[in-house]
Amino acid sequence: MTRYTAATDAPASLIERVRSIVDTQLAPLTGAIDQEGFYPRDVLHRLGEAGAFAAAVPHTHGGLELGLATQIGVISEIGRECGSTAFLAWCQSTCAHYLRHAMNAPVREQYLGAVARGELLAGTGMSNTVKHLAGIENIHLKARRDAQGYVVSGALPWVSNIGPDHLAVVAASVEDEGYVMFAVPCDAPGVTLRPCPEFSGMEGTQTLNIRMKDVRIAPDQVLAHPEQFADYIATIKPGFVLAQLGMGFGIIDGSLRTIRESNVATSHVNRFLDDQADDLAREAAALRANAERQAGLAERGAATQIDVLRLRLAASELTLRAAQSAILHAGAKGYLMRHPAQRRLREAVFVAIVTPALKHLRKEIHALEQADARAEAA
Repeated sequence: MTRYTAATDAPASLIERVRSIVDTQLAPLTGAIDQEGFYPRDVLHRLGEAGAFAAAVPHTHGGLELGLATQIGVISEIGRECGSTAFLAWCQSTCAHYLRHAMNAPVREQYLGAVARGELLAGTGMSNTVKHLAGIENIHLKARRDAQGYVVSGALPWVSNIGPDHLAVVAASVEDEGYVMFAVPCDAPGVTLRPCPEFSGMEGTQTLNIRMKDVRIAPDQVLAHPEQFADYIATIKPGFVLAQLGMGFGIIDGSLRTIRESNVATSHVNRFLDDQADDLAREAAALRANAERQAGLAERGAATQIDVLRLRLAASELTLRAAQSAILHAGAKGYLMRHPAQRRLREAVFVAIVTPALKHLRKEIHALEQADARAEAA
């Protein structure tokens, strides 16, 4: 694989490189990823060499500068074959997104290039923080300041795409000051990784429990200090949420493939099912067009939170419908553990429960709608 050339690349060229890796290197592993919990480390490195995590990273930091919409397309291309690997691509590219927008240059200079190129694999542990900020759960990591930076303790039950030689990007509450977001090597002193109970799907995502005991965080590891955090989280959240659309779009594409393949022999009875391929494809195309618009707005700092959340909600709902339709079109064969439709159904449920989950999205949308109503009434 020839490493991408940042200054001369184009979206179509990137997608073609990713498609080649998906078809030749990822597709043969999909069963092992799903059934055996195989972590496709080498595939992630190859994807990184191809530029799969650098689509939205500026040229100045070794990226392709092709935009968030292209990054969504890359994740979708991976997801049409394997939802687990699409999620890993989201983790990796989202860590690059965090680092790109870091309020402090030293952490960006230290890690962004290596993460964008896939040389340093990285996991985002922001689920707990995002849910905490939405009033859903307490924050699990606690920090206190010291002369050299911060000292962090606590545990996060599920962080994906991490390992001893990986990087984790997480946030902690800082006593009465607010929150600090930072990057920490997973083999840093005081960091412990432990396996999680077995999942029904997504076992190949290297999802582990991360525990910290008096972990020292130097200033050059900090993406946002407490006084910077509110502005920082408002900057990164739209991209964090929108990039997840790629997982859903990829799973929808894979489900449509199963539907059409099933209809070769059984269209005479499948036509009585509620969700047909052409209808689902039209709805998906409309969501993709909206995703491209919202991605452009997000990059200009003009995306509205409620529109981003509504789009992510609609994508979750359509992903569930498409995967269910695929397994119904496949019939009894779709209930076999090795059948793609069975895997797609579990992947689709993951899209609906990964933070922000479907219920989380509806909660935030409701709160925003209520706030708008109060503002209008005033």
